[in-house]
Amino acid sequence: MHRLILASASPRRRELLKQAGFKFEVQPAHINEDLHADEDPIGYVVRLAREKAEAVYAQMRDPEAVVLGADTTVTLDGHILAKPQDAADAARMLRLLSGRTHRVITGVGITSRLGVEVAAEVTGVQFLTLGDEEIAAYVATDEPMDKAGAYGIQGYAAKWIPRIEGCYFNVVGLPLATVSTMLEPHRLRKNQ
Repeated sequence: MHRLILASASPRRRELLKQAGFKFEVQPAHINEDLHADEDPIGYVVRLAREKAEAVYAQMRDPEAVVLGADTTVTLDGHILAKPQDAADAARMLRLLSGRTHRVITGVGITSRLGVEVAAEVTGVQFLTLGDEEIAAYVATDEPMDKAGAYGIQGYAAKWIPRIEGCYFNVVGLPLATVSTMLEPHRLRKNQ
């Protein structure tokens, strides 16, 4: 049976993989995550997911290892809203998202002795119109600071999201159905 390695430090990705019944180890990848010139949001997250999986796989001494890399971003009008740099940046992003529908894109990369496989999942997320006081109170919780687009759907911001179109788990950070399908051929150890 193959070992699954998650090439991510994200606690949300760990929780989701565990919820789906996978047995895995965590070994975060350390790669340059700068956006390349003329790179679109889907190309960007797919490249990062692939590079994370490849970087960790290259460090492994186990040919039976299967490495899962992922990267999630928020886009609005074709612009990437990454993790905020500070509280002011978080507030700016939330004002941009207010009253609009944006896209959350997660790139997934799997590297094993079988090669490399990549995919992307896109989910539309609608936000209610937010007031400045609501935004300031949310930013003060620090919840937005480590999240693309400055919010977490599974947290306090959930009350501002009346609907999504697509995979909920994608918005949290890992599209479980896509990942499960991609991992199926690898005969992984399960928790069950």
